[in-house]
Amino acid sequence: MDWDDVRIFLSVARSGQFLAAAKILGVNHATLSRRMTALEKALSAQLFIRTTTGCILTEDGNQFLVAAERMETEMLSVQAMLGQGVAGISGTVRIGAPDGFGVSFLAPRLGELTAAHPELRIELVPVPRSFSLSQREADIAITIERPEQGRLIYSKLTDYSLGLYASKSYLEGNPAPEKVEDLRQHRRIGYVEDLIFSPSLNFTSEVLRDWDATFAISSAIGQTEAVRSGAGICILHDYIARSDPSLVRLLPEISIRRSYWTAYHENARQLARVRTVVQFLQDIVAKERRSFS
Repeated sequence: MDWDDVRIFLSVARSGQFLAAAKILGVNHATLSRRMTALEKALSAQLFIRTTTGCILTEDGNQFLVAAERMETEMLSVQAMLGQGVAGISGTVRIGAPDGFGVSFLAPRLGELTAAHPELRIELVPVPRSFSLSQREADIAITIERPEQGRLIYSKLTDYSLGLYASKSYLEGNPAPEKVEDLRQHRRIGYVEDLIFSPSLNFTSEVLRDWDATFAISSAIGQTEAVRSGAGICILHDYIARSDPSLVRLLPEISIRRSYWTAYHENARQLARVRTVVQFLQDIVAKERRSFS
């Protein structure tokens, strides 16, 4: 059996589409389809059910997926062992992170990591959504909830807090709220409700029932910029907002607690570059723990 065919199978299985897998692997769609047909013939089994929108693993396909991932783990282990012995920490590691943490905290600090490991290439994808580690959308994911599914290795990165903020310019024309109910008299900023991908992001319900934002933005950084502009009051990450002197913390008795977690697929446990980046994340957060409390 050709390992390259197994690698192609894994990409198709994880993306759910022949075309998407072809783009990821940089091969011709017809060639990829032909290779999968040849693999099925070699195994005397149908691995996929082709549909107009993609493909679905058959029962045989799911069984082969388990075996293929074991093969992949062994290959990654060998590559990591050889790579570590010859070239040290090298290769590409993609980090998927919530945009607030990724842009405000990680981005200014990752240069320290790449300076220490010149052969290491970091891809930071800071967007307000979750990441699929099994489909290799990221090598390491920073999540806002403890992962519950999948063959993942995870650990808590840190707890953090959020609170109510407004800009000084906004408060010049609007008296600061003295109690929670006073928030109803103010312009409120929040997430786009039908795009909230995790219950942990539904901060507003813990503060005020029917928050009913007049300005909705599905980005923590976007919300911070909106508050800075004087657009209204919002629940912001303390570690981001407290560093801006133009922002004022309101109703300090209201504090929301959340956590960040690091997670990566167990198939990557032998990759020195992944372990190195995870350790770096743990170290820099531990060094600046007070910023998150």
